[in-house]
Amino acid sequence: MHNIVFENGWFLWFGLTVPLLLAYYIYRQGKSHAAYRLSTAEFLSTGSRTFRHYLRHILFGMRLAVIALIIVVIARPQRVDRWQSSTTEGIDIVMALDVSGSMLARDFSPDRLEASKNVATEFISSRPYDRIGLTVFSGESFTQCPLTTDHAVLINLMREVKSGIIEDGTAIGVGLATSINRIKDSDAISKVIILLTDGVNNRGSIDPMTAAEIAKTFGIRVYTIGVGSMGYADYPVQTPFGIQYQKMQVEIDEKLLGQIADLTGGMYFRATDNTSLQKVYGEIDKLEKSKIETREHSKREDVFMPWALAAAIILTCELLLRYLLMKNIS
Repeated sequence: MHNIVFENGWFLWFGLTVPLLLAYYIYRQGKSHAAYRLSTAEFLSTGSRTFRHYLRHILFGMRLAVIALIIVVIARPQRVDRWQSSTTEGIDIVMALDVSGSMLARDFSPDRLEASKNVATEFISSRPYDRIGLTVFSGESFTQCPLTTDHAVLINLMREVKSGIIEDGTAIGVGLATSINRIKDSDAISKVIILLTDGVNNRGSIDPMTAAEIAKTFGIRVYTIGVGSMGYADYPVQTPFGIQYQKMQVEIDEKLLGQIADLTGGMYFRATDNTSLQKVYGEIDKLEKSKIETREHSKREDVFMPWALAAAIILTCELLLRYLLMKNIS
């Protein structure tokens, strides 16, 4: 990429003298007409301005052009050639999101699921160099988005996630196994699963610890997040009169989630509100930060010669016209 910079850029301020000189010249021309007392002025009406009259203005314009070009030359324009090489250590991340009915509890704003989606979206946006995928689970599990660097598509698919799209329940083992299947063949230096749930494993044919053993075999690190306030929360309950919220005790299998994280080299976090959930993702972001090494090189080359050459040519022409052509005009 070629950019023009000025080594002595401050000198360009002297360019303001050019319009000032032009204004002074115009002012002086208006005051330079001599007054004559004539008996009649009829012969003046038939006269025409000579070539010399116009040429002297052209000469002054050429002199101004020379001054402007000399100012540019002294400012010392340079062409800067820049190029950079960067090395990115990519990290592949699969986010496993619980979408069971209990994720509609109102101890988060507006509820656990929407809060989790919003914070996860911020996390995705903060990691532009990583491939990230999304799996969802409740009683069953499926892949909402495979590993991709097209984070706009991923975020749109994240927003479409809703509770009730699959059979209800909490199949942590199945959700983890689906995520492992999506990332196990990755050749990334670091492979990570972020598993978020608010309950206890009560469905599915795969034991969560068995899935954790598989993750360990493939070198996959699992960060687990338990979402839910301490004590009681308003849970949605289906009644003959529609969905109503009732106070129910928050039950999260923290022991299981901690064991999964410990076995795979990850960490377990507990989030009790929106703010703590943001902090959890911020902590994971620090632990799994992409390493981007960027080196920038630059080379400067003086390019004032064309400006200096133009100034010399215009000045030479101006002198020739002034002292040769103008001298011979009668």
